[in-house]
Amino acid sequence: MRATTPQLKLKWLFLGYLITNTGSSFIWPLTTIYMHTYLGESLTMAGIVLFFNSMSMVVGSSVGGRLFDTWREDATILMGIAITGIATGLLIFLHSWPAYPILLVISGFGSGVIVTAVNGFATRVHSRRSSYIFNVMYFISNLGLVFGTLGVGFLLPLGITYIFSVAFVMYALFFVIAFFEYRGKNQPHRARAKQEKQRIKLAPAVITVLLTLVIVWVFYEQWQSNISAYMLSKGLKVRDYSFLWTVNAVLIVAFQPVLTFFDDWLSEHLRGRLYTGFTLLAGSFLILLVAKQYYLFILSMAILTLGEIIALPAVSTFVDGYAPGSQKGRYQGFVQSCASAGRAIGPLIGALIIEATTYRVLFVAATVVIMLSTGIFAMSKFAAGKSRA
Repeated sequence: MRATTPQLKLKWLFLGYLITNTGSSFIWPLTTIYMHTYLGESLTMAGIVLFFNSMSMVVGSSVGGRLFDTWREDATILMGIAITGIATGLLIFLHSWPAYPILLVISGFGSGVIVTAVNGFATRVHSRRSSYIFNVMYFISNLGLVFGTLGVGFLLPLGITYIFSVAFVMYALFFVIAFFEYRGKNQPHRARAKQEKQRIKLAPAVITVLLTLVIVWVFYEQWQSNISAYMLSKGLKVRDYSFLWTVNAVLIVAFQPVLTFFDDWLSEHLRGRLYTGFTLLAGSFLILLVAKQYYLFILSMAILTLGEIIALPAVSTFVDGYAPGSQKGRYQGFVQSCASAGRAIGPLIGALIIEATTYRVLFVAATVVIMLSTGIFAMSKFAAGKSRA
């Protein structure tokens, strides 16, 4: 199959991923600010809209993975870009209530299709290890986030239509690239007919690592929602909280290339990489239990970020190792769906825990639940009889 399937060049894979992440980063970080400050809606309503946006990404990831495997890979990604691009283009003219949240949810569905399709194409590139490709893609996704959020800062004072216009141009550019470079990079129809008869049966290791991924994102989202209020209650300022994300971006940019350099060794110890990353993510919340001075919040964010860049790109690589050749798209769809589901329910779960108990209980719960799910994932190695990773 590898000899007969046209290969997508890595430069177009990476460029497409950079464009789509930059385009989406012009829109979703703005949601809470725009709805609360410009549309006059409550923070609760903004949270509800973000929840439906994330859930539509879950649906889009699932649909995109299925279409990628059973329809046409190139048509799937073009469809996803078209849906997101059209919704973003309409936002230029229709960004009042309720058009804004409706179009945002539609855009989320298209984004889910796009990201899953791009990850599916990544599994079909055989010129480099899949672990190397997913490491670079994770770095690129964060680079796109930096570009997008910086762009919002410069363009928002000029007017909201400029932001949506630039985002629309980004998706239009990606559509042109996909039309010329992604089109025709499909599996042979013979393999496609065979896969229709196959049923997905996830291995215990895949189920447990996906469960851990959901849990990690549930608690990671506390940093983007509830921890900001916790820091303010400790007498810190908004700019102190914002600086933590600068630390996050700098560490990702600095350390992701290091991981890529040691890709061969890390690929041979993929489970160990996941255990280490998940443990660091859990440990970052332990520091918050005693964090009173600002430097401890910085230390906690640094450990969180190191755990993030060690573990999260490796999940896609690990799951891909279990995916049959005819179901690569759907397996990557599971990864994206689980990440989106964790992001969707995270702020709500955190708020419920805080209101019922305290922030300290939230931090202890984060540590215990992440480590417990990591332990269950580790046990899956013995349940399967032997490790495939």
